[in-house]
Amino acid sequence: MTSAGVSDVVASPPALSRGDRVVIAVLLVATFVVILNETIMGVALPVLLVELDVTAAVGQWLTAGFLLTMAVVIPITGYLIQRVPTRVLFGVAMSLFSAGTLIAALAPGFEVLMAARVVQAFGTAIMLPLLMTTVMTLVPPARRGAVMGNISIVISVAPAIGPTVGGVVLNLSGWRAMFWVVLPIAVATLVLGLRRVTPIGESSDAPMDVLSVVLSVVGFGGLVYGLSSIGHSGEGSSTVLWGSLAVGVLGITAFVLRQVSLQRRERALLDLRTFTFRTFTVSSALMMVMMGLLLGVVTVLPIYMQNVLLLSPLTTGLLLLPGGLLMGLLSPFVGRLYDRVGARVLLVVGTIATSGSLWFATGFDAATAPAMVLVFHLALSFGLAFSFTPLFSAGLGALPSRLYSHGSAVFSTTQQLAAAAGVALLVSVMSAGAAELAASGEGEVAAQMGGMHSAFLLAAVLSLVAVAGSLVIKGGKPETEAHV
Repeated sequence: MTSAGVSDVVASPPALSRGDRVVIAVLLVATFVVILNETIMGVALPVLLVELDVTAAVGQWLTAGFLLTMAVVIPITGYLIQRVPTRVLFGVAMSLFSAGTLIAALAPGFEVLMAARVVQAFGTAIMLPLLMTTVMTLVPPARRGAVMGNISIVISVAPAIGPTVGGVVLNLSGWRAMFWVVLPIAVATLVLGLRRVTPIGESSDAPMDVLSVVLSVVGFGGLVYGLSSIGHSGEGSSTVLWGSLAVGVLGITAFVLRQVSLQRRERALLDLRTFTFRTFTVSSALMMVMMGLLLGVVTVLPIYMQNVLLLSPLTTGLLLLPGGLLMGLLSPFVGRLYDRVGARVLLVVGTIATSGSLWFATGFDAATAPAMVLVFHLALSFGLAFSFTPLFSAGLGALPSRLYSHGSAVFSTTQQLAAAAGVALLVSVMSAGAAELAASGEGEVAAQMGGMHSAFLLAAVLSLVAVAGSLVIKGGKPETEAHV
């Protein structure tokens, strides 16, 4: 896409109209706000665990539940974009996000805050595909490279500054202020968008399969809930764990069978014929591993920094800022390198850097210098930056054009599921390890450090899967369906 875009730009293709630029700008701002909200909670989790009197295994659902809701809703957005006018859909998305933000700011306890996060997630899930669909519709191929580069920077910088914004706000006020800061920006974007966003593309009467939605909720929900149950102790916890995992596996199996049946009539919620292309399948699997590692580590790292190293939320946020910004700055550079050297070289570098940083983190203890945490996060961010763009580009590049939209939907859905599972798994392993050590008589800090070590060790072991997978990735050229 990039090389084609460069050659076409030399030929000076028509520029976007002012109206189109305004629509894309509004959607970019809206997307920035909702993505910022995904990570702003990271440094607040240790504070929320104390103020809301919940365990880490329960509190992680503020992030895992948000991501899980997105994983369930994103497949439906393809149907919504086809059936609902753009302005109306934008209004619904930002209204839901704004309402969820207001409810969160006023939440009296964990249950209401959890419900507010779910409402926010509904709006966020709609905004991301809406932005991408709008860009693909409005921007001519010759200019998509530049626009996509700007989108990559925005999407990278938003989660990068989220922990820092959260740390600054927490340092000045309570956790509710994080939502009061975001709310006026969300409302202003909503008002501007309702005035300036125009209909994009043509509407369709494509039906939505309700059974597919139900099966996705049961399957994904059961799987992530089962993973989160690893950190719970007490009588019956084993039954909940295995029962939830069984329900999740059965639900996802039924969902897959339903899609295979529906895609013969071109009615599938997710067209799984994308998985008949080997490079797409491998890229999707590796993307799930990397996304799970990213969100899982980003969730447990602030807990380690605040509860074990005893750093303030502000210091925690500031230490995590350079790594996040590095990811944003590297995105355009990695994109250009991909055009020159292909996916495999970049992925080998990226996955090895990611794995090496995680193995380095397994040596952390209560006396680790904050500077070492900064080095770790920079190395992790470097590795992830060299991994995400090649995986996405190679995976979609292997598909025929008729499956691009389905491939994007599959990528988005599996990423959110993997992120939710990664958060649930690492936090649960951390909680279980800490509880076991506390029961054996270890002090609170030592017990928490033991749990952190278990979580980092698990992440490091999983990263080896990504290193192995990077060696078999191809360069993203279109394949035939025989390449399974």
